Amino acid sequence: MHLHRTHVTIILGIAQTLSWASSYYLLAVLAEPISRTVDISYSFVFGAFSIALLVAAVVGPVAGRLIDRFGGRPVLMASSFIFAAGLLLLSQATEAFHVFFAWAVMGVAMGGGLYEAAFSAVVYLYGQKARSVITGITLFAGFASTVGWPLSGYLEGVYGWETVCVVWAVLHLLIGFPLNALLCKAAREREESRVGQDDVAVKQLVEKGTDADAEGRNRRRNAWLMAYVFAVSWFISTAMAAHLPQVLQASGALLVAAIAAAALVGPAQVAGRILEYSFLKRAHPLLSARLAILAHPIAALCLGVFGASAIYVFTIFHGLGNGILTIAIGTLPLKVFGAEGYGQRQGWLMAPARVVQAGSPFLFGLALANWGSYALLLSALLALSAFMALWAMRVNTRQ
Repeated sequence: MHLHRTHVTIILGIAQTLSWASSYYLLAVLAEPISRTVDISYSFVFGAFSIALLVAAVVGPVAGRLIDRFGGRPVLMASSFIFAAGLLLLSQATEAFHVFFAWAVMGVAMGGGLYEAAFSAVVYLYGQKARSVITGITLFAGFASTVGWPLSGYLEGVYGWETVCVVWAVLHLLIGFPLNALLCKAAREREESRVGQDDVAVKQLVEKGTDADAEGRNRRRNAWLMAYVFAVSWFISTAMAAHLPQVLQASGALLVAAIAAAALVGPAQVAGRILEYSFLKRAHPLLSARLAILAHPIAALCLGVFGASAIYVFTIFHGLGNGILTIAIGTLPLKVFGAEGYGQRQGWLMAPARVVQAGSPFLFGLALANWGSYALLLSALLALSAFMALWAMRVNTRQ
């Protein structure tokens, strides 16, 4: 019995929720108790997380290439084991080296077990039909922080941070691994969708006797522009995730109001993904990306003009845009470059984003400390530059 696309969406959605909750969102709760127990600074713990992101940037293209060749099942299954190993190592950490080594192992799992790998797995199965599955996966995983933070917080308060790591490791083995293993029952449906718009354009140029080198250069140009957009997107997303309450406070909001407004980012991201799935599902992903990247500058403008009274508008607009961009990161390369070689290409396209993401909390924190709320000028201008990069891409949006 083959799994339907809906089943694959649910399976990978749950597995991705587990992977994100136990990695990307883990230190928001555990950084302080880890630093206290291991006797290292709070920022040092996040330095270990930055190492994980750098390792993930290196592993991503390799994992993508393996998925292109063998499918997503073996890579995602291996990531479940590696996540469990990294979390168990972290639970036993007694000095700084142990923390850094554990997060380096986690980085291997993150490079082969988060969105890029899941997206590559469904593109391997469904080709150009993967867009709805990618959107569905992000809808599930959009609740990773909603599930992960309360669970980690409760377990840490009752049993300690070491037990939290062990519990997440066990969940990877008992839930994540079996779910990823079920992908063997999913049938491939991508025979007709192995080329993208760029490939079609090259074929047409050759048939017309036109020099295909020009189109090859355009393809590379599109790839560089896309990588830049993804890097900017992750920089802003990570910076806001790390500093959003402080940004809102710098605009004049009280701490309680800032936290309440920041809590709306998660639901707004899910709303953005629903918007993409419903109203934008027939639109070209390039249009979705252009609209989404403008949400942050608009939000920053509202906050700059109206001050603390606009903090809820800011978080909702930022969340909506970020939610749609998460999907565009998976669907735009698929539409432009095609399904063939998607996994490895996605790994290379996201490598700069991982590197930038590693330094984002520190760099934006520096800007916030020196400029206050004017630090949003940095993120807003970066978003506008990404919009210009998307506008500069030469893609036939009618196809």
